[in-house]
Amino acid sequence: MQVKQDSKYALKDLHQEIDLFDRKIAYCSSHERFDSEEARAVAVKKLATKRETLVKTAVAMANRGIECDPKYLPRSFKTPAANGSEPA
Repeated sequence: MQVKQDSKYALKDLHQEIDLFDRKIAYCSSHERFDSEEARAVAVKKLATKRETLVKTAVAMANRGIECDPKYLPRSFKTPAANGSEPA
């Protein structure tokens, strides 16, 4: 069994996956067609659960001292002040 090494590149990949799941959740919530709102809620919950697993892993890696360039953080991790814009 292959063990995944903790590195800044692995953390960068996790951040990219989290950003992808953010976009999937946004698309699923607004544009994707479902038979019912219940089906939409189930699909969004499933994606959110997978995203939360990735977030926990990324936070654990950061807590262990793995550093990553802030420009690779997912958009959902960035604050409005860090983006150079003020909240509306």
